[in-house]
Amino acid sequence: MDQITQSRDSRTNVDIIFDHLYDEIASLRLLPGTKLSEADVAARFGVSRQPVRDAFSRLENLDLLLIRRQKATEVRRFSLQAIKKTRFIRSAVEAEVLRRAARECGVADGELLDACLDQQRAAVAALDHGAFGKLDYEFHRALCEIAEVPFAFDVISAEKAKVDRLCLLGLSKQDRMPMLLADHEAIAEKVKAGDAEGAVEVGMAHLARLDDTIEAITKQHSNYFEA
Repeated sequence: MDQITQSRDSRTNVDIIFDHLYDEIASLRLLPGTKLSEADVAARFGVSRQPVRDAFSRLENLDLLLIRRQKATEVRRFSLQAIKKTRFIRSAVEAEVLRRAARECGVADGELLDACLDQQRAAVAALDHGAFGKLDYEFHRALCEIAEVPFAFDVISAEKAKVDRLCLLGLSKQDRMPMLLADHEAIAEKVKAGDAEGAVEVGMAHLARLDDTIEAITKQHSNYFEA
């Protein structure tokens, strides 16, 4: 990669390195347990070690890197205890978001959800996995905005990012997109109907899809998990 300089859109070298490594880890191009060197990454981007160190720190805060002093930094393996914590936090926050969204949803809000779903359908039809992944986040962001708790999306997105890699290891992208779209359609239907508890029920079923994935991956890829 050519040497990077300060971007005109105000993105720093730290941002650029962070975004690149985040995408590599989240997409599983860098598998759990892969070793990373500050010096190698710095040379790759043509920068000093400090922005790399700062990017590593941000990734560590997302539980995506394990930084060990005097030892090699590595892509963090999955922790069943951390997954349990993440699932609990996200379920609790999303349940309240869905209850509030169902109570607050108006005509314009329903149109916003419909627009989100139309974009997702187009991504599924085009087999555009990258676009669908971004639209998945935007759907949950829209629900938080409808619920009038936009700050809740910060929690949801942070916890979601911690398990997205597990989802990729489970179903193929071709299978995941239609399944997630159907879940989102069911959630939107309940929210637009003002059915708070129905929205929570389908929302929790949506999150529970990860359970079978976790069980299968612990058997097939035990080396991806912390001892």
